Amino acid sequence: MARFIAYLVRFAAILVGYVVASLAASAFLNILVLAHLGYTPASPEPTATASLYFSVPFVALFVAYFAFMPAAVVILIAELLGRRDWLFYALGGAVIAVVFLGFVHNIGDANFDVTETNARLAVIGAGMVGGIFYWLSAGRWAGSWRRAPLLDAEP
Repeated sequence: MARFIAYLVRFAAILVGYVVASLAASAFLNILVLAHLGYTPASPEPTATASLYFSVPFVALFVAYFAFMPAAVVILIAELLGRRDWLFYALGGAVIAVVFLGFVHNIGDANFDVTETNARLAVIGAGMVGGIFYWLSAGRWAGSWRRAPLLDAEP
């Protein structure tokens, strides 16, 4: 029973980590877009600042949707191998972003494809930021479910 609870707690931590990673990647993309448009913290515009309250969670929904399958594979590998270093998750986030970019390129929809080099690098950077924030919230305890609980003394 204690092992089952440990699995549930770890699964909940993974879900929370995925939400945090999606929000962080979305915030990174939003800040890059605003910086590209000329928004600076030195001269804040109230409309640009207020728009972040809506656009960051909204874009995070798309980030979470498109990154789910490759992220599930990276998270599964990390859990099975017990990887707890930030670099693994940063590079895993980059791989997830490259898989996403390959997916949208192979769909064949010219309106959905990311063709500019700067935009591709921004997506890869957002994947790395998401990976680091996943590590901060859940990745530091990867593989903890495999350790035997102290109270689980079965004969």
